[in-house]
Amino acid sequence: MATASFNMQSVFAAPSGGLSSRNIRNTNQLFFKRNAPVGVRCMAQGDPIKEDSSVPSTSTSAAQPQMPPSPPPVSKPKVSTKFGDLLAFSGPAPERINGRLAMVGFVAAIAVELSKGENVFAQISDGGVGWFLGTTALLTVASMVPLFKGIRAEAKSKGLMTSDAELWNGRFAMLGLVALAFTEFVTGGTLV
Repeated sequence: MATASFNMQSVFAAPSGGLSSRNIRNTNQLFFKRNAPVGVRCMAQGDPIKEDSSVPSTSTSAAQPQMPPSPPPVSKPKVSTKFGDLLAFSGPAPERINGRLAMVGFVAAIAVELSKGENVFAQISDGGVGWFLGTTALLTVASMVPLFKGIRAEAKSKGLMTSDAELWNGRFAMLGLVALAFTEFVTGGTLV
């Protein structure tokens, strides 16, 4: 079978384009004058190589199939720990810090409204500015320390309390705080 295949290849490669007895004789002589026998081995990827002693193997690299190189492992890009990069408009800090402040502010505003019956504007004028500034400083520093170390919230996110859930809760709290202040401004009294 190998002879027939080799002969067919020589027919197509022959300069005359035809099959002649001379071409067949020359190719048979070339084919049978080989020194090393050629063996073909077929194996699936990941299977161990089983050597067959009846088929001698060749030591040439041309007989061995070349596997394509595996792609290099994808490395995580290094995160910047510069102050300007962290607090940039699209940086990791602003939305997280604002969301955390809004969550604390919304819960505190509703709690004070329920306990004292004051609206948001009365709470701010009754000493709420000091509480707001203290809470802002504390949460900003607490949020920035891990970012300066290169730790992102996404890396520590597992289970029910994920970083995405915190972002969405912060967004809803920001909307809720604005809606609470707007509603109390329009109605002129407390929401609850």
